[in-house]
Amino acid sequence: MGRYVPLLVLATALVVVLLLPLKIIGYGFLPPDDALADAAKSITGKPWPDILVLRSDYAIDNHIGWHTLLRQVYLWTKCGDETLVLLSMATLFTLVGWSALPWLKRPEAWLITLALMLGVQMPFMRRFMMGRPFMWSMLALVTILFLWHARGSAPPEKRACAAMTGLIALAVLLHGVWYFWALPVAAFFLARQWRWASVLAVCWVVGAVLGAMGTGRPVVYLVEAWRQAWGVIGLHASQSTLATELRPTTGNWFPLLFMGGLLVLRELAQLPARPCSAQPAFWLACLGWVLGFQAERFWDDWGLPALMVLMALDLELLLESLQPAASAKRLVLAGILAVTVFLTTTGDADGRWSSGVGAEYLTESDPRLAGWLPGPGGIFYQTDMEFFYHTFFRNPAAPWRYTAGFEPAFMPPEDFLTYQQILANSGNADVYRPWIKKMRSQDRLVLSARSDPTSFLPELEWKYAFGTLWLGRLPRKE
Repeated sequence: MGRYVPLLVLATALVVVLLLPLKIIGYGFLPPDDALADAAKSITGKPWPDILVLRSDYAIDNHIGWHTLLRQVYLWTKCGDETLVLLSMATLFTLVGWSALPWLKRPEAWLITLALMLGVQMPFMRRFMMGRPFMWSMLALVTILFLWHARGSAPPEKRACAAMTGLIALAVLLHGVWYFWALPVAAFFLARQWRWASVLAVCWVVGAVLGAMGTGRPVVYLVEAWRQAWGVIGLHASQSTLATELRPTTGNWFPLLFMGGLLVLRELAQLPARPCSAQPAFWLACLGWVLGFQAERFWDDWGLPALMVLMALDLELLLESLQPAASAKRLVLAGILAVTVFLTTTGDADGRWSSGVGAEYLTESDPRLAGWLPGPGGIFYQTDMEFFYHTFFRNPAAPWRYTAGFEPAFMPPEDFLTYQQILANSGNADVYRPWIKKMRSQDRLVLSARSDPTSFLPELEWKYAFGTLWLGRLPRKE
């Protein structure tokens, strides 16, 4: 039976990773942000200028490849909006969760890594369940780091170069942020892996071009992605108005504890591991952690997966020193670890997976809101991006647009200025008046208030929707 042990352990790891998103979906969990808009956009097929009020120089959808893929899945399956979101969540989580297993002789090492990094630190598990295309970049990154480790000190072969180029091209086509691949290249240089660093840099350039060519507008796609990135950072007067993942971290000390634990483990167990300073994953984890003080996604999308790779490789060496490959004890350990991963990541502590169940949404079919939703060609003037995600998700074909969407910096300059003033002075009624002056009969102003806004914004008629949500419109003529 010993020869079947490695296969059974691998099967255990594959199955538990597959079960994790299915269990979480069973709670009724839906991601709160981009995945909802991605599904709605893919179902309706409308371009962003028909959905959002955008700057005049907005040129191209920076996730056009991902939206095209979702659109084809929708046309092929005719699935509903929620099904499309759940499919994205489960597929992307499973692909990333499986990405390390083909490279490890001891899949148990990956199960330990998942338990420590995703089970102990709940926010990371939630991010892995967002169903967003950044997971494609994460998948490519993990694969490339393991590919380097598998080759050892040997220079990359042609097949490795082709694989890295293809992975980066797919990530650029579906995710769009080609410039972030400078981080892994820098990590290889810092690790003094000169050949791999040089080859990866070439693969990055070629892959970015190939991925952009898949959009049909390669130059515009690459230039617009870079221009949008700088515009987002430069236009926000305060970091408090940035999207959550673009805000700086306050300092996550768990990675330092894990890194210190790995160093202690190496010393006590005398593991035959490469020095950390010679491993690109170590340097990428360091870069991601430090740059996270500028923007959280440096750590979440690049530093975290790099640290997971580093942990899995060291834990594999430890497990190899403790148990033979054919030992039946491996099955017991794998079973215990699988249960641990499942319980720590899927437990509904503080309602983290079920808190959104039963949430209310504005819908065109609600008779209570007849006449209170925007008319054809109308605009929802709002500052709450979550309102956009939820309302667009439930009304993908609605004939209106929204001011604040997936990134407020894409708003027209005058609207963006009003948006920032509202967030900074929400208690001052005057900050809403630039939008009220622009409103037409088919437009609506969305406000969060605990009492009737008529007392401080009498220019509009108001309708209570639910929670703290109020809808305002221009007075109707008798």
